[in-house]
Amino acid sequence: MRHNELRRAPKHALWGALVIAGAMALAGCGGGEPKSAPSPSSAPPSASASPAPAPKEGACYNLTYDEALAPTAGGTAVSCKGKHTTQTYAVGKLRNVVDGHLVAVDSEQVAAQVAEACPNKVTRYLGGDADDLRLSMLRPVWFTPTIEESEAGASWFRCDVIGIAGPEALMTLKGNMKGVLGSSETAEPFRMCGTASPKSDSFKRVPCSLKHSWRALSVIDLGSGKYPGEARVNSAGAEDCKAAAAEVADDPLKYEWSWEFPSAEQWQGGQSYGICWAPA
Repeated sequence: MRHNELRRAPKHALWGALVIAGAMALAGCGGGEPKSAPSPSSAPPSASASPAPAPKEGACYNLTYDEALAPTAGGTAVSCKGKHTTQTYAVGKLRNVVDGHLVAVDSEQVAAQVAEACPNKVTRYLGGDADDLRLSMLRPVWFTPTIEESEAGASWFRCDVIGIAGPEALMTLKGNMKGVLGSSETAEPFRMCGTASPKSDSFKRVPCSLKHSWRALSVIDLGSGKYPGEARVNSAGAEDCKAAAAEVADDPLKYEWSWEFPSAEQWQGGQSYGICWAPA
């Protein structure tokens, strides 16, 4: 039996369960960290600022990669039938009053609220479950009004879904994304694949709709609590991954597989699971 050497995945190789952050951090698609709040602006608010109208659920936008990672909303809604890179799956109201005091839109309290609300709503919109999302290239991102818009009365937040096409690149989405992870047929273009073995230096994570040679098979949960160390998280998922790869192999006596597991840093960020891979 032949299998890949087990090793800890590099920081860029595993995505966080919630959002992407930086170039292909796992997620974020990845471990990804929630988008940080913007730095307070030193410029005085514009006297002509007016409340930005609340976004509409289901609206689509043709944002760039950098715009999708920005903390404040940008872009103009476009037809979902045409080219777009994000779709709004939820809109909510900020809780920006704490103990009777109004807090800034870029405060830690507001950032934490949105960072919790948007990821909690995404699977309900896309269909499937948490593992379906983790095995896909789809990730939630979120936006708030600018400081000026907030001071003028805007109090909404916007949750969008994006697809990652590669390092610093977004997928071009087609049509409505609602329910796309609910069936294997509609989920397939968004599934997570790789251009090479995850242990290879040439490995890049791509959607299965693009050229690929490896495929993410399954998610293996590793429990909770304190990080148990690399040796233990390695051994905790290795046998399950090996068995999963054997099930899809043409020859159950000769096959390859690769097991990615989180680092201590990723575990601390909330990623207590690994991903099992096999040749496509």
